[in-house]
Amino acid sequence: MSSSQDTQSGDAGSPACVMIFNASDPSGAGGLAADVTAVASVGAHPLPVVTGAYVRDTAEVFDHFPLDEEAVAEQARTILEDVPVQVFKVGFVGSPETLAVVAEIAADYADVPVIAYMPTLSWWDDGLADQYEDAFRELMLPQTTVLVGNHSTLWRWLLPEWSSERSPTARDIAKAAADMGVPYTLVTGVPLPDQYVDNVLATPQAVLASEKFERFDAVFSGAGDTLAAALAALLASGADLASAAAEALGYLDRCLDGGFRPGMGHVIPDRLFWAQPEGENVDDEVEPAAPDASAFELPAHDTKH
Repeated sequence: MSSSQDTQSGDAGSPACVMIFNASDPSGAGGLAADVTAVASVGAHPLPVVTGAYVRDTAEVFDHFPLDEEAVAEQARTILEDVPVQVFKVGFVGSPETLAVVAEIAADYADVPVIAYMPTLSWWDDGLADQYEDAFRELMLPQTTVLVGNHSTLWRWLLPEWSSERSPTARDIAKAAADMGVPYTLVTGVPLPDQYVDNVLATPQAVLASEKFERFDAVFSGAGDTLAAALAALLASGADLASAAAEALGYLDRCLDGGFRPGMGHVIPDRLFWAQPEGENVDDEVEPAAPDASAFELPAHDTKH
C-alpha cells in the first residue's frame, strides 16, 4: 500500500483533515465527541475512527467496550485511500491489539505527524491498564511526534522509578519520552505556587512554549482530549509547532472558562464558546511571541515495524 498522498487532491481552499482514533463517549466530555468538536471549532475537518465505546456518565468511567481491531483498520484505511490526511490524533483506543493497528497505519504514513494523548486510566482494571500502557510505550511512542498528557499521569507512567524529592519538570518528562522516540512532549497541569498550574511544550533541551492557568475550583472532564485535538487541527492547518501549542492552550483556557455542567458530575469544556450569545465583553487575546518556527519543524517518525 502506498504511503504517499496527494495533498492537493481536495477542493482548493478546503480545510485540512485530521484523522482521529478514539472511543465514543456518551457524556460528550471526551473521546470522539471532544475531538470532533475541537477539531472543527479551530477550522479543520475531522475524520473520526471509532475504536470502542465508554460506559460512563459525567462523573466517572464505569467500563469500556473495545471494537475489534480489524474493524478499526478497515475504517481508517478505507478513508485514507480517499482523503489526504495532514495529522493523526490518537486518544484512547482500548486494547494493545488496536494500538498495534494504529501504529502500523502511522508507520505506513510516516510523513504525517502523530499527536498522541495519554489519559489517566485510574478507572480501569490495573492489569489491563498496565498492558495498555506497555503497548503504548512500545508501539505508539516511536511513531509519536507530540505526546500530550497530564503531569501526574505522565510522571507515573514514564518515570515510575523517580526518587528525587522534587517533582519532575516538563523537561524531565520530555527526556523520558524522548528516550522512547518522542521528539516533543506537551505536559499539562504542572503544579505552581499560588493556585496556578503550568502547561509546557518541551524537549529534553528546552521549553518551547508555556501557558499558566489559574486553578479552577471545578473538576473538568475532557480537557486533555480537547487540547490534543486542537493542537492537531492547528498543525494540520499549517501552524508551526510552538505557535500551534500556544494557540491550542489559549483555546483550551477559553473552553474551560466557559465550561458547563450538563449533569450531576464534572464540568465539560465549552469547545464552541465562540458560538454562544455574546455576554460580557472578552478582552482580545494576545498571541504569545513564538520562537523561530524553523527550529521546531516536525520530523517524520521512523517506521518501527
